[in-house]
Amino acid sequence: MTRSVLRYVEHRISRHPGTDVTFEAECLRCDWQAPASDDGAAVDIECMSHTGRTGHQGFRRWCTSFAWVERAG
Repeated sequence: MTRSVLRYVEHRISRHPGTDVTFEAECLRCDWQAPASDDGAAVDIECMSHTGRTGHQGFRRWCTSFAWVERAG
């Protein structure tokens, strides 16, 4: 019989130091993409402008960040 010793260490996750969140969007009806930005409102405005020009109303939006995991304590 094999014996095992289990040890648990608490960790925490946070945004990687020195990085920002990046916001992006793309139209679901054509190949249009908003320029990536660290300002989510600017990307939303780009989407609304695209809707005004084309009538396209559906967009895929995403936020990208880099994570940093370290032991707690």
